[in-house]
Amino acid sequence: RNPQKEAVESYEVNSFIQSMLQYTTDCEDYFGGVSVQELIFECRAGNSCINDGRDSCDVLNSTLKDMADKSWRVGEENPVKGYELKITIDDAELVLIKEGNMTDNYKGAVQDFVVDGESVNLFFRAYS
Repeated sequence: RNPQKEAVESYEVNSFIQSMLQYTTDCEDYFGGVSVQELIFECRAGNSCINDGRDSCDVLNSTLKDMADKSWRVGEENPVKGYELKITIDDAELVLIKEGNMTDNYKGAVQDFVVDGESVNLFFRAYS
């Protein structure tokens, strides 16, 4: 993101979600590093990373928080005043990360997909 911009654009929120899902984490399975999208299901299954034994949910949460903090710099002097990132599987909350102020002015995006019959909903809002 360009921190000098005045407002958040819808395409920026959509692009963030798409790139976030494809990001390869440092959590590995038997085939190597897993993407955030794969890590969502590793977390849901209660699996650990085989390379270092960390809990996949801990890795998912810390990876998403780090990505959001670096991509959406929150502050009164910045165009982004806050953000919210939520992931649900079959309407059960798996991840909820919030930072800053949730204002009435925001751009949001949702990404839905189904894997093994489970409905995943990824929801992100950037508040300005």
